[in-house]
Amino acid sequence: MAAELFAEFGLDATKMEDVAAATGVPKATLYYYFEGKEDILAFLFVHVLDQLGRAVGGALRTGGTAAERLRAVVCAHLGVIESFPAASRALQFDLGRAARSPMIAARTEAAFVEPVGALLVEGARDGSLRPVAHPRLVATAILGAVTTTGLNALTPAAKRPLERVADDLATFVLSGVAA
Repeated sequence: MAAELFAEFGLDATKMEDVAAATGVPKATLYYYFEGKEDILAFLFVHVLDQLGRAVGGALRTGGTAAERLRAVVCAHLGVIESFPAASRALQFDLGRAARSPMIAARTEAAFVEPVGALLVEGARDGSLRPVAHPRLVATAILGAVTTTGLNALTPAAKRPLERVADDLATFVLSGVAA
């Protein structure tokens, strides 16, 4: 419920009273567990990023070449966006604020950027991906591409099957990094 508010209106336009009304949790109770709406938003982001980390980890364990596992990572990430659409939209809506949070930046690094950067290096070694000078930056670009595409293609208004979105996006990503 809070995620939908943040996704639709952003953090600045959402009040604790709005969160209390939407969740049915008294405002005093919210303040008992959270210092404010920023903490609630951070809690949502951490939850989504933890899910992303688990999904990426699972995709990396699927076996195959690095290119095949990168395709699995793209699909897994899109699956997280599809499972948590409001929280994912809220993250995108307040991306600048999230990027300035050391905790969110560290979670994003651990969940996606670091493992995908390592996968890019591995792919250059196994010959399934071309070498890139800055794996971390390329991993960050892939993160942005998957997130933005997922939010646009998996919304209820423009709903496309996840598998088709994953195929299109993975093909695009791999065309840019394939050997």
